[in-house]
Amino acid sequence: MNRHPRKDGRRDGVDPVTRARARRRALQAVYAWQMSGGLVEQVIAQFAHEQAHEIADLEYFDDLVRGVVKHRASLDEALVGYLDRPVEEVDPIERAVLRLSAYELIHRLDVPYRVVLNEAIEIAKRFGSEHGHTYVNGVLDKAAADWRTPEFSAAR
Repeated sequence: MNRHPRKDGRRDGVDPVTRARARRRALQAVYAWQMSGGLVEQVIAQFAHEQAHEIADLEYFDDLVRGVVKHRASLDEALVGYLDRPVEEVDPIERAVLRLSAYELIHRLDVPYRVVLNEAIEIAKRFGSEHGHTYVNGVLDKAAADWRTPEFSAAR
């Protein structure tokens, strides 16, 4: 990992803009995968090609999509206690956002929970239903309190 300061002062080498783009593309890829049930390789190839023109974090995109597909059952199980309906009844966009965010909260501890929540809300506002971001926020806020207790408590 690059430890040299970037122009924006970050030492971790993470570019928040390319990460945000990767998340948006990952949402679209997970949504497409949910709807088609196709092979993850095909979905990744389609969106990675489009993403290459947009300058996004391709490694992060790949990790998010593969992670959600690989851990779908355990992510859904982890989310169940925070939902007011079965996972499959959640709007497909919000379901994709929740799965992506659950993956980040559980498997990507290098990403602060506030970043995960903020990005999820922004993506849900952009792609989801009119009030979908409110639902996503409520679910993830409760989940983050349990899944990232020390970090969550320190931030309060």
